[in-house]
Amino acid sequence: MEQTNGTKVTEFILLGFATQHNFWHIFFIVFLLIYVITLVGNIGMILFIKINSSLHTPMYFFLQHLAFVDLCYASAITPKMLGNFMGTKPSISFAGCVVQLLVYGSFATSDCFILAAMAVDRYVAICNPLRYPVLMSRRLCVHLLVGSYALGFLNGSVNTSFTFSLKFCKSNAINHFFCDAPPILALSCSRIDFNVMLLTVFVGFNLMSTVLVVIFSYAYILAAILRIASASGRKKAFSTCASHLVAVTIFYGTLAYMYLHHRTHESQEQEKVTSVFYGIIIPMLNPLIYSLRNQDVITVLKKIGKKCM
Repeated sequence: MEQTNGTKVTEFILLGFATQHNFWHIFFIVFLLIYVITLVGNIGMILFIKINSSLHTPMYFFLQHLAFVDLCYASAITPKMLGNFMGTKPSISFAGCVVQLLVYGSFATSDCFILAAMAVDRYVAICNPLRYPVLMSRRLCVHLLVGSYALGFLNGSVNTSFTFSLKFCKSNAINHFFCDAPPILALSCSRIDFNVMLLTVFVGFNLMSTVLVVIFSYAYILAAILRIASASGRKKAFSTCASHLVAVTIFYGTLAYMYLHHRTHESQEQEKVTSVFYGIIIPMLNPLIYSLRNQDVITVLKKIGKKCM
């Protein structure tokens, strides 16, 4: 991890957005507000599910951990970015960059697999409602969750270790607002063909495998909903998975654009905007999507409101 002149890379400069130096106070206020909403929303969702026994079901078991994962990878990015808005030198230490990429990569990947597990849960609940308690047992849910975290850590650790095993001699200025693999690889003077292939394979496998699970699950769900005779029954069945479908579409769409499209110099600023969306805004939106579009959550909130009044 040395430059060609023999000096060690001890820190990286995060260039951030093109206009952040002129409008840093606006960026700071906006992203601080987003992060506060993210903290309140996800911590609130975790506690809300924890204290309400009526929500102790497989769906909310996964939703609780989805909120935890969103909270972790948003916290890996946003606090440092807020600090750089206020500082005169937007830098991050070498070790800090390694940790940021590892935490972000691990939890973002776990997010993909938890969303896929939630799709399977909705498939079983709607297509096999009588066998739902047996099929989606506590043991199976725990295994799916442990597998999601394990695959996430495997992806994060492998890509992080291979990324930072390179030599950096072009510059230490990362053209991004956090330590992500593609802009870091652009700084290396080593051959990065294997790293690019590794990143593409891992991201491609994670996205394709989980997207296929989601697609097949919702194909069966849609077929089952269309067979329901009553309009109210179809509406109720669809409402149980509508929020999850919205969250999945937004998350996978932005990730696929970021990691699988052909990069050009002109697209770098667009990639930063995309990164803001899936790395910072989606963790804020998920609690809102699942609470405002979920009848179970709304029902519990109404009961709590009546008790308080």
